[in-house]
Amino acid sequence: MRYFKSLIFLFILLLSLNTFAGSQQNSESKFAAEEVASFAKSVEKYAAKQGARAFIIARLGQPEKDLPHGFQFTHTAIAIYSQITLDNGDKAKGYAIYNLYQNAENPAKSALMTDYPVDFFWGVESLKAGIIIPSPDLQIRLIEAISSGKNKTLHNPNYSLIANPFNNQFQNCTEHTLNVINAAIYETDDMARIKANTEAYFTPQLVKVSRFKLALGNWFAKGVSTEDHGRKIQTTSFTSIAQYLHEFGLMEEAVVFEEGEVSRLF
Repeated sequence: MRYFKSLIFLFILLLSLNTFAGSQQNSESKFAAEEVASFAKSVEKYAAKQGARAFIIARLGQPEKDLPHGFQFTHTAIAIYSQITLDNGDKAKGYAIYNLYQNAENPAKSALMTDYPVDFFWGVESLKAGIIIPSPDLQIRLIEAISSGKNKTLHNPNYSLIANPFNNQFQNCTEHTLNVINAAIYETDDMARIKANTEAYFTPQLVKVSRFKLALGNWFAKGVSTEDHGRKIQTTSFTSIAQYLHEFGLMEEAVVFEEGEVSRLF
């Protein structure tokens, strides 16, 4: 009986680690297709109205109440205004979203994928988006970084939900986004330089989950590791990226967009 109770306790702890999740490509929607499409279009229209040629976009893949303190979203990527080929072959203007997605079959690995707003918000927990509009100069640099393939050069397929942004042992979607942002800022794909500047100027998000739970993640859950961390467990979040760009004057605005309502982070 005691062994059975221990297994239940372990299962509950592992579920708590999964509240970080939400960075896989989604396959099922909790909302009607029309609702998702309408929300995705409203996000596009908002970004376009701000004149954004490139922006940082985030979504919520798990119940917000279950997220660790300081985390608002579970997946972050870069959206670029582009010419898009529709299913019928027609061409249209819209935002292409450049993602790092966790592999569903092997959660310890990731892949880079490009999708579009409806795909991006398919399967979200709530119709809520994070939007960071970079400064015009940084937008131009982000477009150049993506078009020149720096996002691919900087991709490390070894995945951890709580990857340390100060080294490149593992990556998650938000750290990869930060890497591309810094590649754009410093106009380089030299990972050593990017990590040196990240450590010098970026303030990460502390992960306030007990080390016991994190240790269980190391032992039992693929895609969760603390091997790349020292005494502090810290990672990259949508909010910490917004704070970073705000601190150094590299953004126009950072907002949370929900049900047509816009609330500013700063």
